Amino acid sequence: MRTARKGSVEMPAFVRQLVKETEKRVSSFFKGSRGGAAEGEQPGEGEREEVIPSPYLDRPVLDKLAEEGCARWGLTYALGSMQGWRANMEDFHNCVPQLGGELADWSFFAVFDGHAGSSVAQHCSQHLLGHILATGGIGPEDDPERVRGALIEGFMQTDKHLLSAARREGWERGGTTVVGALISPYYIYFTNCGDSRAMLCRSGQVCFSTEDHKPYSPLEKERIESAGGSVSLQRINGSLAVSRALGDFSYKGAENRTPSQQMVSPEPEVCVVERSPADEFLVLACDGVWDTISNEDLCAFIHDRLRVCTDLRDVCTQVIDLCLYKGSLDNISIILLCFPGAPQLSAEALHQEAELEDLLESKVAEIYDELCARGEEPDLLSVLTVLASTVIPGLPPGGGIQSKRNCIISAYYQRRETHQPTAPHGLGGS
Repeated sequence: MRTARKGSVEMPAFVRQLVKETEKRVSSFFKGSRGGAAEGEQPGEGEREEVIPSPYLDRPVLDKLAEEGCARWGLTYALGSMQGWRANMEDFHNCVPQLGGELADWSFFAVFDGHAGSSVAQHCSQHLLGHILATGGIGPEDDPERVRGALIEGFMQTDKHLLSAARREGWERGGTTVVGALISPYYIYFTNCGDSRAMLCRSGQVCFSTEDHKPYSPLEKERIESAGGSVSLQRINGSLAVSRALGDFSYKGAENRTPSQQMVSPEPEVCVVERSPADEFLVLACDGVWDTISNEDLCAFIHDRLRVCTDLRDVCTQVIDLCLYKGSLDNISIILLCFPGAPQLSAEALHQEAELEDLLESKVAEIYDELCARGEEPDLLSVLTVLASTVIPGLPPGGGIQSKRNCIISAYYQRRETHQPTAPHGLGGS
């Protein structure tokens, strides 16, 4: 993030090292105890619990993948993803800002959230768009009904071809959710298959969002039970937490039923939204984001961050960190697409951001000194605990105190350095 005063939030090496040393304690402060079930398959009754590897790590993998790009018609975009607390990274993506040829003004973006392995998500990220285009239903005439049919058929063909690869490679247990956006000069075609989600912000407000496909949703539950399955613990047969996905062929074996009538359906829900000059930005993200933040809060947070950040990768990174500090235990992936009407850098917003960071630094110093004066150990967790109960005006909307955590950590270690006792010269100090 770039502000008028600070330049960048990239922390010095010594701060990064100190942060790593206290990561587990600080993270536990923000997100509470770790627990809950993994999104994918759950162990059967006959399996020995002690030999099942944990789906979570002892500490999160914080390395981030960041990409950015643009389209000739004015779209800019960035991607951010992080493994987080998960034992493996199972998210993939596809960003095609220009489809080329007679579709040069069309764009396609998608997030693939794999479960029970990453192979299916990776395969679909490489082949889904090709199957969609191969239907021949997408052309410069931009007929919404034809495009909608092409998108659905492309998903069904992807799942059909995937079955052969799954049998050959042993992927029968693996699957992936998909959320995508096909953008034409006149429309945005949202495709959703699973519990990842898309959200469109228009005039500073949530204009549209996709609906998650969960087994306990009435229509999804009816299909699951009609195909011979059950819904328990909010999961299909007590195991799978999504009701639509590509792959997951162990849930697609009901006889005399079409692919879209199986317990897990590969058919996406396609929604068409007419574009508007008031469109600001569009978000595609896996459930590692939406488990911790609402549509409205994320819309407000990104809208605010775009007024102080010049690099969309920075905005994605801040969203990822915010979700981590709010308690996300999953892989976290987000694609942020900005239209020409997106919020622009604001001198007033930059000034307010600098004032907020100054205030946070002074509050951290004040708390640190007060704890020292009381003879207490002013460790990072203690400072954070006091700060969390303090009223801080001007925090980013939708983000709260968690969204400024990196600033707080940096301020803490800077303060601690100024209080470190100077080592005495020689060996005989008393």
